[in-house]
Amino acid sequence: MTKFEQKIRLCLLLAVTFGLVGSFGQSRSAYVRVPDGRKVASAVLHECIEKAMDSLGVPGLSLAIVNGDRIVYHGTFGVTNNQTMEPVTKQTLFEGASLSKPLFAYFLMKMVEKGMLDLDQPIYPFLEPIFPEGTVAPESLEAYKKLTPRIILSHGTGIPNWVRGEPIKISFEPGTDFSYSGEAYQHLGAAFGTKLGIGWGDRLDSLFLKEAANPIGMDRSLYTWDPKYENDVARGHIDGQMNPEVNRFKKVGPGFSLHSDAQDYALFLVEMMHPKNIKTATRDEMLREHNHFKPDSQLLKETGQTGWGLGFAQKPTPFGLMHLHTGNNQDYQAYAMFIPEQEYGFVMFGNSNNLFPLLESIEQLLGDHF
Repeated sequence: MTKFEQKIRLCLLLAVTFGLVGSFGQSRSAYVRVPDGRKVASAVLHECIEKAMDSLGVPGLSLAIVNGDRIVYHGTFGVTNNQTMEPVTKQTLFEGASLSKPLFAYFLMKMVEKGMLDLDQPIYPFLEPIFPEGTVAPESLEAYKKLTPRIILSHGTGIPNWVRGEPIKISFEPGTDFSYSGEAYQHLGAAFGTKLGIGWGDRLDSLFLKEAANPIGMDRSLYTWDPKYENDVARGHIDGQMNPEVNRFKKVGPGFSLHSDAQDYALFLVEMMHPKNIKTATRDEMLREHNHFKPDSQLLKETGQTGWGLGFAQKPTPFGLMHLHTGNNQDYQAYAMFIPEQEYGFVMFGNSNNLFPLLESIEQLLGDHF
């Protein structure tokens, strides 16, 4: 048994033996309740995360856990920058990468409630006037014209994840299969901003803040850059090498441009389980399966995920249906999941490309989360 495995085994023993140890550091409760019903001491969780980060060389982390309708644990760890060694704090922001997608989907569902968006109206009429020539390959144009918000949010477009300036080629009849696509989310954001006549820059972000983020208490999440956060943003790292550049996004990137942290994003998970800013029926529509994976799906085979709602992937577990999403901008990674039946949510943001091995280590203490 390696030293790291010995440490994790010790943490597991401590968690079972001293499940009601007093609160530690930045945690809000003495313990967290995990999906299998166990109570894990916050102090034990905090120590295990620190040891695992040290073993794996993870520079910085923000992690939060939801029980019921409140955040019971928020921990910040490590450094924002392995050159300056500034510590991660509750003020530190990270790139959320693809955790941008389900939050943007929530925003659009609020717009559906207000009659500002129709889930089943094709987006093409709003984009046609501003389309650069060659955006869509000629043989795919008729299929592109069928794309709707519902199809895009559930990844049923047939568009590759990113086309990087190449003409869009659609690989199947929209709505008949699954193909994860950040590119399609970008087109949806542009179409919605164009429909409203506000574009997809900071005016669209301001609408997101007003209608979606601020009403549920999120005040540190944004899609376009605000200079007031200049000193709060963590730097990304790849294989231990710090990237000194900060992405100061000027346009809303529904698929990638969110800046946030675990505590702020956990408020979104609370809203998903205890909706207050949207109707329960709207939340239910968002979490309902809209795209069921076929038997030969790679995701089904590799992860056990069975389909996609309007924003989140779905995976059956012994404790209820898990709704989840990963985020990967390479030098920043993130992950969020929640199980409504257990009123349990978990979210982590990191500033490196080795966050998911850390998740695997945490799972040895908390149980399966992915």
